[in-house]
Amino acid sequence: MVKHIILWKLRSELGAAEKREKAQAIKAGLEGLKGQVPGLVEIHVQIDGVLESSNADIMLDSTLENEEALKGYAVHPAHVAVANGVVRPNTEVRTCLDYEC
Repeated sequence: MVKHIILWKLRSELGAAEKREKAQAIKAGLEGLKGQVPGLVEIHVQIDGVLESSNADIMLDSTLENEEALKGYAVHPAHVAVANGVVRPNTEVRTCLDYEC
């Protein structure tokens, strides 16, 4: 199994209400990939309960069958559509950690 963890910071020019709206759209888009992307075992997006001590607004926690599935996920049309349509336009910082488990 491979874990794919991403942290994003939403664009700083967004107001609080806009950040909440964009975060919800990102969560819905990414979690909607379950069942669409081969090898994607689990996918969860954390947007609620983020403490002020955090320096990220959104966390993606996903599990894939193996490294090949991760590579396929990265270029899968459904994932690319969510990334280009909802995630990238609304975020300014991305941090990624992939590891075998």
